[in-house]
Amino acid sequence: MKGTLKEHEQRVADRVLDEESAKREHLVVALSGAHAYGFPSPDSDLDLKSIHVAPTAMLLGLQPRQLNAERLQVVDGVEVDYSSNELQPVLQGLLQGNGNYLERLVGAIPVRVSPELAPVQPLVRAVMSQRMHRHYRGFAHGQLREWEKSGFRSVKKLLYVLRTTLTGTHLLRTGEVETDVTELLDANGFAEAHELVTQKQRGEKSELPDALSEKWRAQVARSFEVLDAALAASVLPEEPPSGAVEALEAWMLDLRRRRFDSR
Repeated sequence: MKGTLKEHEQRVADRVLDEESAKREHLVVALSGAHAYGFPSPDSDLDLKSIHVAPTAMLLGLQPRQLNAERLQVVDGVEVDYSSNELQPVLQGLLQGNGNYLERLVGAIPVRVSPELAPVQPLVRAVMSQRMHRHYRGFAHGQLREWEKSGFRSVKKLLYVLRTTLTGTHLLRTGEVETDVTELLDANGFAEAHELVTQKQRGEKSELPDALSEKWRAQVARSFEVLDAALAASVLPEEPPSGAVEALEAWMLDLRRRRFDSR
């Protein structure tokens, strides 16, 4: 089953999240990184990406507060990369097309979920727009630069390029979020990349031999072309519909009122 953690990894995740949940109220904690993208290796780190709700009084007080949280730590032999963003900037970023936040809310593999998540998910889907194209294209270009820095050798960095472009492609074409690259390769003409997935699953630092590096340097540009073609034929609106934005804001304000004094 994709995204399934080993027993030891699950214990580590539970320990870290118990500690972090004592500090903030999580709306959702999602499994990200290689575990969510379909190519975890035995030495992959544990990426936990969260959204939390700060007490409303904290947002209105005179003293500035650090609302975001990060934690990078090796726990019982597992490298844990935990981060959490507060709800309001997450929703603002979502309206601008931030795919990272979208994936946490409706597309990722949930590790922990608040009862408040289910009511907001259809509201989140309703504000998805073609603005997502800019995010996924820009993110993929960043990953392409990282692959170049590796001398076009890193299998992981190459898969991150393909994962990002193809997740964006699928979203624009269908309105659905799919982060597992193994579910996207065949439909988009990249079936040969399953070999890359198999190689990456054997080790985090797997490298391409010269022949494959040259081959994929020639082919990777096509994933950007596929993404751009999906924009031209997208089922998503150009901008978030105003009524959907108002509904999402109303949900957030109601949640704020109910969380005025919490913790």
